[in-house]
Amino acid sequence: MEYVRVTKDNLEKEHICCALSNNRDVQVTSKKAWLADRFEDGLVFLKGSERGKCFIEYLPAENAWNPIDADGYMYIDCLWVSGSLKGHGYSNDLLEACVEDGKTKGRKGLCILGAAKKRPFLADPKYLRHKGFAVCDEADNGIQLWCLSFDDDAARPTFKECARHPQTEGNGFVLYYTSQCPFNAKYVPIVERTAKEQGVPFRAVHIKSREEAQCAPTPVTTYALFYDGEYLTNEQMNDKRFLKLLSAL
Repeated sequence: MEYVRVTKDNLEKEHICCALSNNRDVQVTSKKAWLADRFEDGLVFLKGSERGKCFIEYLPAENAWNPIDADGYMYIDCLWVSGSLKGHGYSNDLLEACVEDGKTKGRKGLCILGAAKKRPFLADPKYLRHKGFAVCDEADNGIQLWCLSFDDDAARPTFKECARHPQTEGNGFVLYYTSQCPFNAKYVPIVERTAKEQGVPFRAVHIKSREEAQCAPTPVTTYALFYDGEYLTNEQMNDKRFLKLLSAL
């Protein structure tokens, strides 16, 4: 497969690889608007030329929308290959392209979020370990920061203190999220409406800047749901999932 680097010049005409094909969908437009502003920060979005979920998104860790200290590293926002494109070595191609780009730019290594066991929307720990990554820090909620250092003497990335003990103040649900994940544009309003219909306290905090993201009380900023101050999940909710969650609390 050939690979295409999405840039500000071709962003409007390129498919961005998620499970969305309509360029006028609010999820697509919100994601593309977020991407457009990140290219100046050094973000790279490399995708397979075939239509489907096959891409890697990364940028210098100093500009990452996560509360990490990883100066000199590249931070991988997302490495996603699934569906019919899975099992052909495309993940390896994309990761190797990131490694080569990082080395060319003089970076110290790569880092990415994961967990001890596979969690939705986080990197697969088995794959990371297979590719030479190792855990370099872990928050109280089990979210781990993994790194692949190019230099054994390089300092390892860590979480900022605000992310080590994920918690919020107040009762009810609090959701921290960004526009990085396109699904949020559709599903956050749905969950807000569902919570209101159920008479459940719900507050959504839309992180709109890198500075806000780097001070967030959670290692995962794309989507982090709390209840009565305690971290629950980074898995996006729709109305059915949220109602099921309510019944379990």
